[in-house]
Amino acid sequence: MTTSDPARTIPIGTGDELTQMVRWLDYHRATLATKCAGLTEEELRTPSVPPSELTLLGLLRHMAEMERHWFRRIMTGEDLPWIYCDEEDWDRDWHFGEQDTAAEALATWQAETELAVKAAEGRTLDEPAPGRLPGKELTLRWIYLHMIEEYARHNGHADFLRERLDGDTGA
Repeated sequence: MTTSDPARTIPIGTGDELTQMVRWLDYHRATLATKCAGLTEEELRTPSVPPSELTLLGLLRHMAEMERHWFRRIMTGEDLPWIYCDEEDWDRDWHFGEQDTAAEALATWQAETELAVKAAEGRTLDEPAPGRLPGKELTLRWIYLHMIEEYARHNGHADFLRERLDGDTGA
């Protein structure tokens, strides 16, 4: 079975570099949403293949962390805690309990995505990020490129997870 989301189209067209980066990141965000759409709580929690703990629920939680980290903690310099991760388990975004729900993860990811979009508004690609990593100077351009790569890599994982769950091989 092959499905696709007609609202999610490859951003082919003209535009300046910033416009193209925004379009590609939006495309990859929409791809993750499409891969998770229509699945049950149990399906979103289903791991890929043992011993991997990779799940679509974990991907949503991880990408919420990445949206917050790169756009708000690094780009704006906001002093924010991690959403899921902590010193006891830096991979807690991937490790969830019975109390953690797909609805909460989706809502958190959507909220963090909206906040990330606002954090980038009005900035130039060469603008330095005040929340620098030690010894590294980053710009909004670097953050966009990294986030496009982050989503592209994990959307590949999402493709396999979704196909395993229901045979959906949509682009």
